[in-house]
Amino acid sequence: MDDDRFMMAGYREEDSENELSLRPRSLREYIGQDAVKQNLSIYIKAALKRRDALDHMLLYGPPGLGKTTLACIVAAEMGQNIRVTSGPAIDRPGDLAAILTNLNAGDVLFIDEIHRLSRAVEEVLYPAMEDYALDIMIGKGPTARSMRLDLPHFTLIGATTRAGQLSAPLRDRFGIMFRLELYSPEELAQIVRRSSSILGMPAEEEGIIEIARRSRGTPRIANRMLKRVRDYAQVRADGKITKEVADKGLNLLEVDALGLDKVDRNVLATLIGKFDGGPVGLDTLAAATGEDALTIEDVYEPFLLQLGFLQRTPRGRVATRAAYLHLGYSLDHLEENTDPQVTFFDENQ
Repeated sequence: MDDDRFMMAGYREEDSENELSLRPRSLREYIGQDAVKQNLSIYIKAALKRRDALDHMLLYGPPGLGKTTLACIVAAEMGQNIRVTSGPAIDRPGDLAAILTNLNAGDVLFIDEIHRLSRAVEEVLYPAMEDYALDIMIGKGPTARSMRLDLPHFTLIGATTRAGQLSAPLRDRFGIMFRLELYSPEELAQIVRRSSSILGMPAEEEGIIEIARRSRGTPRIANRMLKRVRDYAQVRADGKITKEVADKGLNLLEVDALGLDKVDRNVLATLIGKFDGGPVGLDTLAAATGEDALTIEDVYEPFLLQLGFLQRTPRGRVATRAAYLHLGYSLDHLEENTDPQVTFFDENQ
């Protein structure tokens, strides 16, 4: 399994370089997600008029779309401080209690990967979100007693890539829920243009569009590509990002015109070349490609499904006509395997 894959939208160490400066700091600077921005602007203005904390908010969607950035923007627009933590970092209920008791009125608490909170920690969070109070047990056995601590009104912003894994009681306590969608090439071009300006990197419009077109709808990948193309331009070209320079730089990274990298193409090529396009079970596909089954399902498949290159069926994964054409395979096998009586590779999928 290649955890350091370039085209993964998850956070990597290299993303810390200039990321704070590349992040927008206000709703005005934030590009894309127009419906979310419009609604959020109304909610923030209403909360400011009431001089009250914003209602608790849940942001969900694929990684790299700007959930953390949006949380920081909310705190800035409200004129409040933000405390940032993550679900896996809060091991015990006492850890969360310590964080909550140190908040000031109106502060924003941002919990990334909130679906990974333990159930014991969630139980502490329920009264804190609903009643702005903390129930603490003192002592053990017959002498144990409960004590309630009042908390200042704060705003909890949770971010998750898997909203379905949130428990129903926790999900119901969020008053505002937004799903962040993948960005269009035009919006990504604006982001790349802004980032290149901040980095002081001269870039032609065609070069910007080429990077945006291959960024899989994700700003984090777009900025990562821009930095790598910048490196190529400074070493192999005259320091300016043109369409030709962007194309050559991304080709070195084995990213094709649609944003597919080597692993994506290997999954499709294995499905078509070794299993006649499927259906084939996920475990069989994972064994044939040398990748982990969960990695294929969570990382590679979503983008292939969006492009229409892959189908999920009760009997397994199937490559579509578009996948055959993109990889240059003959459609003969596809026509032959449309008979429903044909026995296919399948296992538990």
